[in-house]
Amino acid sequence: MPGNRTRKSSATAVVLALCAVLGGCSGPQESGGGGKVVLRYTWWGNPDRAARTQQAVDLFEEKHPGIEVQTSFSGYDAYKQKLATQAAGGDAPDVMQLDYRMIDQYASGGVLLDFAEQRAALDTDAFDTGLLATGKVDGRQYAIPQARGTETVVYDAKQWKAAGVAPPREGWTWNDWADTMRELARRTGEPGGTDPGWSEDAFEVWLRGRGKALYTEDRQLGFTADDLTHYWTFTDRLRREGAVSPAEETTQLDGTVENTPLGRGRALSDNNWDAPASGYLGLLPDGEVTLAPMPSGEDGTPGQYFKPSMFMGVAADTSHPEESVRLVDFMLNDPEAAKILGATRGIPVNETLREEIAPDLKDFDRTIYDYQASLEGELKAPPQAPPSGDSALQTTFQRDYDQVSYERMSPREAAENYITEAKAELRS
Repeated sequence: MPGNRTRKSSATAVVLALCAVLGGCSGPQESGGGGKVVLRYTWWGNPDRAARTQQAVDLFEEKHPGIEVQTSFSGYDAYKQKLATQAAGGDAPDVMQLDYRMIDQYASGGVLLDFAEQRAALDTDAFDTGLLATGKVDGRQYAIPQARGTETVVYDAKQWKAAGVAPPREGWTWNDWADTMRELARRTGEPGGTDPGWSEDAFEVWLRGRGKALYTEDRQLGFTADDLTHYWTFTDRLRREGAVSPAEETTQLDGTVENTPLGRGRALSDNNWDAPASGYLGLLPDGEVTLAPMPSGEDGTPGQYFKPSMFMGVAADTSHPEESVRLVDFMLNDPEAAKILGATRGIPVNETLREEIAPDLKDFDRTIYDYQASLEGELKAPPQAPPSGDSALQTTFQRDYDQVSYERMSPREAAENYITEAKAELRS
């Protein structure tokens, strides 16, 4: 951020800091001073994303002096819980950031506006039609992809080099990754990485590399208890060997990079999404934060994919639908906003802006751009947005693996328990 800051932006920074601590802040407002329209806009992310988003919002307010935007943000888990509470109470923010897993849940629950109702306020001509379609439910556009991202193994290349361990190579498999985690642990005395058994995202990559899917097209489970048992047996063995993080570290994961073992200085790599990995720069100031592809299946089949890193949605009951959609349009299509936001949410989904900002990307934004460019044409198409029950099942997945990592259940027992609950959730 620029060193010369206005009084308004300094005050904003204080508010954002408080929001980060309190898990988001702002109350329902209908109008501001001078008769301005007041919108509430909320998102999850790290402080870097928050600072850039606030700069873009400030620019929006300059260009739209009749609109005031009240902002809030928090870590992903806290955000997810608060948004669910707000939505259930009929108090969803006017404009909200959405995850893939949230779209079906909130669309089917009547929380989200169909963007067709405000077609004139939003331009999607420069969006890839395949990515745009991921925000549809039953043919209606309830969410607009904001940026493109993909999963990554993020690591400190300086630490790996000091340990004498070769960096990840293109096309490495899950067995190659496991051997590398073991070698890092042997040479450094620290776990090689975060235990991926806790992550439904990592499990999906593992599944896709084996030719399977998390969900079928008719929104049922795309895997069996045997598949999940195999995966959790694999990760649990690495945990028992000390190659990945222990249970007491893994269970502190909350969707923020600060509470990952890598961010806490307790491991040498992490499985994450590419854009949030920028948060490691402040946590590893003397390191060399580097991105590598996720492991592939044993036959070389890649499991990761490009997907909208997140979406923007508008509350169905907002008092200001046109102004809310104009804010969405600005954040996605304004060239100045794109330069401010960079790759903090991933590479812009607007293809014209993507090409325009590419020459000016620097530092970690450039790292993300180059990482995605290295995968262009190599990954398979993204799956459809998961069914609404997946948001709850993500928590169930984590809870059941906690039972494995604390050795209260075997991988088989936990997998069968998860399958039973998942089928019940998807039927409800």
